[in-house]
Amino acid sequence: MRKQSFVLEVGKEERVLRGDLYAAENARRLPTVVILHGFKGFKDWGFFPHAAEALAERGFGVITFNFSMNGVGENPFEFTELDKFARNTYSREQEDVAKIIGEIKAGLLPPDGTLDPDRIGLIGHSRGGANSLLYALDDPDVKGVVTWNGVADVDIFPEELKREIREKGTGTVLNARTGQEMPIHREVLEDLEAHRERWNLLKRLPGWDRPLLILQGDQDAPRLVEGARQLHQAARKSTLQLLPGTGHTFGAVHPFRGSTPHLERVLEATANFFEEIL
Repeated sequence: MRKQSFVLEVGKEERVLRGDLYAAENARRLPTVVILHGFKGFKDWGFFPHAAEALAERGFGVITFNFSMNGVGENPFEFTELDKFARNTYSREQEDVAKIIGEIKAGLLPPDGTLDPDRIGLIGHSRGGANSLLYALDDPDVKGVVTWNGVADVDIFPEELKREIREKGTGTVLNARTGQEMPIHREVLEDLEAHRERWNLLKRLPGWDRPLLILQGDQDAPRLVEGARQLHQAARKSTLQLLPGTGHTFGAVHPFRGSTPHLERVLEATANFFEEIL
């Protein structure tokens, strides 16, 4: 198994994308899967490296990466760039995904032909699920998407927090794992409002004709469970699998303490899906 790290610059602000490629040694033109993390997530959180390795062992080339404004910098396990986290919008995240996919299509990520630019699929966890679908809606070269406990409504912020942001310019959300108060700038809400139609997944998905696999733990937040059903109803080529007895991270924790039966079921279903469509 080969793991190769990379760094890319993206956007006019010279943002930095840090990522990893997982693939079999000396492989060429592998079907390609890109994994997108969610809100307060990062590429080295919990199950992501294990998931990437498991999918690579099934014959895929797998890319994981940190969104450029996710708050994680050179230290891959800590939120040391909260000023960037505060301004992380869907628009910037979509730019990030476009940069990754563009480099794959151009044969530059990596430049040795490991990945097949004609066979690309996306996986998104939580908010990353929404980002995967939003990108795929605009790029017909993405052959299909898998969401892992993905959000259907991109506006994930409670009304109380939004009021605080509008009144003060900035609000905060607690990172229960680290105890950090993580800022959210008004710019984030402005992006949601300025692109309301573009970010409206449930309105746009009926016109989308590529395969979607929705994997959703039934013990997750009720809005996400209901959102999974709504995504299934909206996307005509979708399959919904509700996973009984598991929640938002399929029983896995950070630091990673090993896989779980629920996570293995998710990885098996994901690999089978992409083996069929890529």
